[in-house]
Amino acid sequence: MNILLIILGKIFPLYITILAGYLLTRFFKIKREQIAFLLVYILGPVVIFFAVLSIEINFQLIFLPLFIFLFGTTIAFYILKKYKNEWNDASVNTLAFTCGTGNTGYFGIPLAMILLEPNAANIFIFGTLASLLYENTTGFYVTAKGSFTARESIMKILKLPLLYAFIAGVIFNILGFRTPEFIVPYFENFKWAYGLLGMMMLGMGMKGFNIHEDFDRKYIRISYFFKFIFWPGVILAIIFIDKTFINFLNDEIYKVMFLFSIVPLAGNTVTLAVLLKAKPEKASFTVLLSTLISIVYIPVVLALYGGF
Repeated sequence: MNILLIILGKIFPLYITILAGYLLTRFFKIKREQIAFLLVYILGPVVIFFAVLSIEINFQLIFLPLFIFLFGTTIAFYILKKYKNEWNDASVNTLAFTCGTGNTGYFGIPLAMILLEPNAANIFIFGTLASLLYENTTGFYVTAKGSFTARESIMKILKLPLLYAFIAGVIFNILGFRTPEFIVPYFENFKWAYGLLGMMMLGMGMKGFNIHEDFDRKYIRISYFFKFIFWPGVILAIIFIDKTFINFLNDEIYKVMFLFSIVPLAGNTVTLAVLLKAKPEKASFTVLLSTLISIVYIPVVLALYGGF
């Protein structure tokens, strides 16, 4: 009960932000495409560059984003292939995207700050880089295929500044550069702006929602199975195998991996769906509902896991 109350208290402002996003689009005609562009092409690259520059890389930390990226990519292409004939629009593309990731940034980072020790929370933040990389490479590709050819999708990926921001961050990190102290406060402001605008996109994506057209039981059933059952099931199996036979990872990594597996669907599902005109209303409803479900789901699975 204490965990539930803490989470409710901490994330309640996020729901207010979602509502604000809907109201701004509904009554003040704020264009969601402009906010989506700002997130993907400006704020995202700045956040990921300075985050990569600020960490100390080791083999265990490298395993975390590498696994998250490869695991999410495998799920995304599996969904895209298996269900490609289930819909006659771009629904399968946003479904493939959202099954391969989670809301590790807008929702996951505040949650990690609440539940984890500072060092483990920093590890979680580093892991979110893999989610951002997935969302803007594999995720962008599978989503864009709903509106563009494979070649056009790849060309759009190569134009994403976030990809080059990540590469630049890694290079500067290896060369020994670190974020100057006087820049850190500005970087923190960029992170807050990125998080708040990302949550607003959930509300903005609800504009034009039609329950008869956008409430898709099959879409919801598949995405929730992979996010709330398959993801944590696989992560728990990996933790058990490593604890029993390998002992490569540590308890902090276990906690971070498990937390990654139980966050709701990714808010950037809506961002990319808006940019690529790939059924943003359906994606927004599904993501928003998963966020509401997580209020109860997360405390329950954390209590069952017993590792926090």
